[in-house]
Amino acid sequence: MNIIRKHTRALRAGSLQIGGNAPIVVQSMTNTDTRDAEATLAQIQRLAAAGCELVRVAVPDDQAASKLRTIADRSPIPVLADIHFDYRLALKAIESGLVGIRINPGNIGPHVDTVVDAAKAAGCFIRIGVNSGSVEKSLLEKFGGPTPEAMVESALRHVRMLEKRNFHDMKISIKSSSVPNTIDAYRILSQACDYPLHLGVTEAGGPVRGAVKSAAGLGILLAEGIGDTIRVSLTADPEEEMTVAWELLRCLGLRSRGPELISCPTCGRTEIQLIQMAEAVEQRLRFETAPIKVAVMGCVVNGPGEAKGADIGLAGGRDKGVIFRKGEVIRTVRGCDALLAAFMEELDILCRERTEAEKQSRS
Repeated sequence: MNIIRKHTRALRAGSLQIGGNAPIVVQSMTNTDTRDAEATLAQIQRLAAAGCELVRVAVPDDQAASKLRTIADRSPIPVLADIHFDYRLALKAIESGLVGIRINPGNIGPHVDTVVDAAKAAGCFIRIGVNSGSVEKSLLEKFGGPTPEAMVESALRHVRMLEKRNFHDMKISIKSSSVPNTIDAYRILSQACDYPLHLGVTEAGGPVRGAVKSAAGLGILLAEGIGDTIRVSLTADPEEEMTVAWELLRCLGLRSRGPELISCPTCGRTEIQLIQMAEAVEQRLRFETAPIKVAVMGCVVNGPGEAKGADIGLAGGRDKGVIFRKGEVIRTVRGCDALLAAFMEELDILCRERTEAEKQSRS
């Protein structure tokens, strides 16, 4: 599958480039109280370790805004402020060195010029965000509800306010909890402008339903070449969003990060604790960055052959299991616990080898 991405305007987010054919950026949002800078920074550290590249923090009041300088200075990744209605909080976020602010200019009354001037001076981008629940009443009446067309017109109203002030460093998100509406809205918006687009399905749900809805909506758009940053919104620890986001990009051949885990579905022939083993291996690989393919298979006869392309894998039978590399058996072990322990040893060795090889290639 050869995905041809739409070329969009490029903007800077600290060390990142967004748009302009740069790699798609994986984003998330903290769910800590921003007024607790240490808790927020600790979560950002965990998110960064899991693959987050740009993080948004809520700024509901002055106390939260007073912590932004500390957060921006110590964060390992660029930070974006989430602000609604209060232009003074936007100014404080810009002054604190954040790379961007999420604020809709139509919601801050006569203070647009002040915010735009500050953003220009600081090189700070503005993210315009429209959700199906935030469409203006006049547009709801015009279109008969929060239709894709209504959401797009709402977003473009805010865009035009910035364009009139010669400000173009912006990206746009336009989300609905409806996957079809989200897809249609982004398709229309992509044709209407060349600003970078941030993809997401809002209020997607918990880890399973949210992952499915996000994969369906974002996957279709990404396959059509639409999107410059993504967030998989889950009602869960935001670190869980990273796994889904990176697997989605990997499946489409757009980006890859860290290991790929393949495992067979369970069936009546399975004679080892395959589910528990696969979960243990997945947990071990959660923060691993080595680009390896790992297989956890339930059949000792067919497993190595079915996962021949894997760098390392295990396959189990009734009274024994095998550990293989590139389809060749390197160890035979009896007992599930012993098999998993032995596999973890071999996996550690391989990860160290690959990590060291990566370091040497960069030196």
